[in-house]
Amino acid sequence: MNPNLDLLQPYPFEKLNKLKAEANVSTDLPHIALSIGEPKHQSPAFVLKAMADNLDKLANYPTTKGIPELRDSISHWAKKRFSLNTLNSDTQVLPVNGTREAIFSFTQAMVDAKPNALVVSPNPFYQIYEGAAFLAGAKPHYLPCLEENGFNPDFENVPSEVWENTQILFTCSPGNPTGAVIQLDELKKLIALSDKYNFVIASDECYSEIFIDSVDAPVGLLQACAELGRDDYKNCVVFHSLSKRSNLPGLRSGFVAGDAYLLEKFFQYRTYHGCAMSIPNQLASIAAWNDEEHVKENRRLYTQKFNAVLDILSPVMNVTQSDASFYLWAKTPINEEEFAQRLFAEQQVTVLPGSYLSRTIDGINPGSNRIRMALVAEVDECIEAARRIRALIESL
Repeated sequence: MNPNLDLLQPYPFEKLNKLKAEANVSTDLPHIALSIGEPKHQSPAFVLKAMADNLDKLANYPTTKGIPELRDSISHWAKKRFSLNTLNSDTQVLPVNGTREAIFSFTQAMVDAKPNALVVSPNPFYQIYEGAAFLAGAKPHYLPCLEENGFNPDFENVPSEVWENTQILFTCSPGNPTGAVIQLDELKKLIALSDKYNFVIASDECYSEIFIDSVDAPVGLLQACAELGRDDYKNCVVFHSLSKRSNLPGLRSGFVAGDAYLLEKFFQYRTYHGCAMSIPNQLASIAAWNDEEHVKENRRLYTQKFNAVLDILSPVMNVTQSDASFYLWAKTPINEEEFAQRLFAEQQVTVLPGSYLSRTIDGINPGSNRIRMALVAEVDECIEAARRIRALIESL
């Protein structure tokens, strides 16, 4: 048995289910879930049609590398979206079954499990970063994302001995759960650190297409590389997905792009790992990557929800518009676990305590007295949830 399995912590939703099970529910209000980041908007009909029209291709084994047409559509989208000079669809793009499995397997392929090997991650974070590090034989190192630093890690004050042992730096921009975006100048500084200390930057950008209509689109790691004239994207890879962008979480479709040498090694790993995307899924993915109108409509709906929810909550709660993503990272007037449990018991609204997404380091847990709210429900449900949250706060 792999002894590193004992290092894994319960997943946040396991903790949440336990918290809810211990609640003394005192209402028969219909339940509204703002806890899990699963998009509830309609999946694009033309994508579903593309899949249905090609179900006969389930009779064919898919290849790990995917069909050329999919890689071409991904390359075209990424070049246009992030102003890239080039992105070779044959060597710098690899389709994957969503970012979750890709982040995990990429870590297994990249980590050299020698003493002191570190995988550096923001804190709070997507728990796959931590689990992937442990199971690859590395140790996670957490960088707190605090309000005074715009909810991004303070990269400049990371000790050199940490960078010297870093094998992978995970960035998440827009961030989960904070929604914070790492700006272009900061990404360029990280690239310089990668050059100096020779670590891989793995940028999780799966929320990049969800942002308020009136602001600029979030920048990306490869975009920073391109501005520096680094079209080889040395030591840099990005992870993207159709789950949030196109409301297709069940399609399990995304891609990894960047450094051709790293992707060659990752591809070698994946040929043994056996994670090829089915051909109907690939053809449906092409349809999604080739269309932007449904993505614009998606953003319009999220903008509508953010505006309505913040109008209700801002007068009574420390909560502000996130840079991007569909999350609000709100401060609670009482302990975050107690607040979440009472909100479920008294108002039948489920949110995720921030401490479930964070680790306590040097006595500080960046998720303390915070909750993550995922505005994934329909507009009317989000508005009703906000009214109930306000009612609880006003009753405290």
